[in-house]
Amino acid sequence: MPDVHSLVNDFLIKLKKRKIEGSLATAKQTAELIRSVISAQRVPYTNQAGALIDAVKAVGEQLIAANPVELAVGNIARRVLHIIREEEHSLTTAAMAGLNMSTVSDDEDDVDHDNHPVLSAAVVAAAARSTLRPPSLQTLLEDIPDAAAVPRTSSSGGDSEEKTKSAEKSSKSRKLKHGVIEAVNELIQDIGTCHEQIAEQAVEHIHHNEVILTLGSSRTVLEFLCAAKEKKRSFRVFVAEGAPRYQGHLLARELVARGLQTTLITDSAVFAMISRVNMVIVGAHAVMANGGVIAPVGLNMVALAAQRHAVPFVVLAGSHKLCPLYPHNPEVLLNELRSPSELLDFGEFSDCMDFGSGTASSLLQVVNPTFDYVPPKLVSLFITDTGGHNPSYVYRLIADYYSADDLVVQRRPAMGS
Repeated sequence: MPDVHSLVNDFLIKLKKRKIEGSLATAKQTAELIRSVISAQRVPYTNQAGALIDAVKAVGEQLIAANPVELAVGNIARRVLHIIREEEHSLTTAAMAGLNMSTVSDDEDDVDHDNHPVLSAAVVAAAARSTLRPPSLQTLLEDIPDAAAVPRTSSSGGDSEEKTKSAEKSSKSRKLKHGVIEAVNELIQDIGTCHEQIAEQAVEHIHHNEVILTLGSSRTVLEFLCAAKEKKRSFRVFVAEGAPRYQGHLLARELVARGLQTTLITDSAVFAMISRVNMVIVGAHAVMANGGVIAPVGLNMVALAAQRHAVPFVVLAGSHKLCPLYPHNPEVLLNELRSPSELLDFGEFSDCMDFGSGTASSLLQVVNPTFDYVPPKLVSLFITDTGGHNPSYVYRLIADYYSADDLVVQRRPAMGS
């Protein structure tokens, strides 16, 4: 196994240098790194869950500090912490159930066990996991093993009881780590297939002869629109170019290559064209606990135009983008400022430099923010890999995905851009 410390350091460097962009790539690589950390972690005989939680928290704090703007990093760290807690809870429940069943077996020797089968600890653990895990994980589809009788233990065998308890503790230590790694593998698989699961719902929302508007470029939006096209839906797409990066040009090119009728417009033309639109479908950088959306710059303008003309504003977001924090949290009061070179060529405004004081100082300030905040009142519907949800239901999804003890992985003072 490669050195975990070197893997963590390499990933930290990539985050700091912005070599990883996009919530999908960030979330998937973060989950893979944390899985490596868990695999290399030596679990003690006692407090196994606490040791794993401390290890994941230590790595999560470093990753969040490296690039606080990428909220998907903290989301995945908190998801893994929740997985550890539920795995530990399910194993404890199974162990207690097995102990109670063994006691009943000792006290009731006259019971006909052929007519009253006893569930094994493995069955109870599987049932507990399927109940506790978030609905997006594929464990809800797992088959619970058939009931198996627990071997009866003689009440006079004290040494046998001690050996059984010792074996159960050792088995729990092994099962905890193995169960967590399996759940993280399922999480990674869910992240990789979230586009497909969201795209499967396209036919329910896009109908014939509709006009769809979007801004910038989003792989989720691309797959969503193309899935509707494959279901023989005939519609037109307006793509706002998404200045200053002009990612909308890339999306328009992809849509045309896949046979969709596409019209490219400038960002300033959104309000003029919105009256012809039946629905606005956009991607998101993160979905906050109150149902608000952190999205590429310019989308708040589109949302306001959609509200003015009563056009549904639909946001596509995978479950890894659900953030348990609120917009007023210090961890979220950040907005990345990109290079002014995206707006101005070098030297274009050199005449605005002031050399009178002996040191060159610019009289022109160029601000190029990356994200907008769209409040929940402007969002009509969220479409995630678990289905469509209203903004008011986001808090319930977050309660399924995160534990209350892990909402703050790292405390930092409030920062401005």
